[in-house]
Amino acid sequence: MKSLAPMRDRVTEAEWATRVELAACYRLVARYGMADLIYNHITARVPGEEGHFLINPFGFLYEEITASCLFKIDLDGRVVERPDLPYEVNRAGFVIHSAVHAARHDVDCVIHTHTRAGMAVSVMECGLLPATQGALRFHDRLAYHDFEGPAVDEGERERLVSDLGSCDAMVLRNHGLLTCGRSVAEAFLLMNRLEMACRVQIDFMGANTPLRLPTPDVMTKTARVLAPPTFSGRQGTEASLGNWNGQREWSALLRQLERTDSSYQL
Repeated sequence: MKSLAPMRDRVTEAEWATRVELAACYRLVARYGMADLIYNHITARVPGEEGHFLINPFGFLYEEITASCLFKIDLDGRVVERPDLPYEVNRAGFVIHSAVHAARHDVDCVIHTHTRAGMAVSVMECGLLPATQGALRFHDRLAYHDFEGPAVDEGERERLVSDLGSCDAMVLRNHGLLTCGRSVAEAFLLMNRLEMACRVQIDFMGANTPLRLPTPDVMTKTARVLAPPTFSGRQGTEASLGNWNGQREWSALLRQLERTDSSYQL
């Protein structure tokens, strides 16, 4: 018989901590204008449980997500632990996120969005241009995956992870954006930066004026400075300052959430 105990009493302390962080991430994605009603997903690997990850119930707005309402599923889409809710898991979310979690053992969190700016850049043949400092964080480290229709075909998983390779961010053509990180914080900050780079690109391309791009040498230098510590074996300035994984920003963002609405922790 299924336990009637509260979710917090049914999971380990490590899993509960991940649930709270993931719920905070959903709230922040909504707060910063990157949600799409009840669609899209943010998933996190369950600590100490091979092949298990957490995902949102299909039917909740991001601003409603709490630590207790998350489903725990395996890489085959089977529910391992379900919340006491009359909802299920969106299959499209399972296909995309299970593909990354199965192939990339260095990844603990995956975020996929359908933002206006992200979808607009996904349609552009040029992709994300190396025009701003923010965009150069992804220079030579941004993957692209061609559109195959709604992501409900499990056969697409192999092609998706092949296109992603070792990158931590990807443009899904005619679809949206994806980032993955070694923590929830890292995945969120990557998405925030990628989204902002896309918004800025829409702005300057809409101005219909000649563009001035950095020189190739400056592009390479900037990409190296902003590189995470695993990129090409080098440590960039962000890494040397201990900020490559976004923990400084993440702590500030959690304080912002707690000042306004801490219900994500329930």
